[in-house]
Amino acid sequence: MKIALVTGGNRGIGLATARRLARDCGQVIITARDAAAGEDAADRLQREGHHVTSLTMDVTDETSVKIAAGIVEERYGHLDVLVNNAGILPEATNAEPAEAVDLEMFRRTFDTNLFGAVAVLEAFLPLLRHSEAGRIVNISTTMGSLTDQTDPRSPYFSLVVPAYQSSKAALNNVTIALAKQLADTPIKVTSVCPGFVRTGLAPAAQDAPLAPEDAAEVVHRAATLPADAASGTFIDADGVVPW
Repeated sequence: MKIALVTGGNRGIGLATARRLARDCGQVIITARDAAAGEDAADRLQREGHHVTSLTMDVTDETSVKIAAGIVEERYGHLDVLVNNAGILPEATNAEPAEAVDLEMFRRTFDTNLFGAVAVLEAFLPLLRHSEAGRIVNISTTMGSLTDQTDPRSPYFSLVVPAYQSSKAALNNVTIALAKQLADTPIKVTSVCPGFVRTGLAPAAQDAPLAPEDAAEVVHRAATLPADAASGTFIDADGVVPW
């Protein structure tokens, strides 16, 4: 049975991704910090006919992550797809700092977007190694592309959210490093920019052109890469995104 796990899977892109993966996987596990929210999301997908369960996990709590990994190991013994979706963008809602950098904002953002993702990878990688074709998808953003940030022609050029942008650039580096380390295994690692999606991540996203279901298709593509596909890439709906 194929097992997939989506962090932050109780809403937005995470929920849409869980629904999309459920069409291919025997079992999808959605994780959420709030147990009630996770159970509600899982119930909703179950009523749609999907095999989905919820697991309480806070990616910023190492103990919580390890406990969740232990539960997955006990129940299934392996993991085939890991989607690192949990992320925050507090710079979009907090008052602008006096300077372009705000140490507390960086700590808060990196704690979820980078350190949380790394904690999940560390805990679940042993289970992915038991898969015949493990797939890791790190949800990133074109705003984390150094090429894009320095291109005046980019529609995101004027956006200055350095904690968020640098956390995703760092996550992209993790994608590259993992792909190198796992090159002699069936596991493939991909960074994905889901696009400008209508989510609760930022107020401006309420009017975004893409629905979570659109983003889920891009994530699904990375989660189901064929055996001959390249690992360690950065993609969006249109193809390769420059680092």
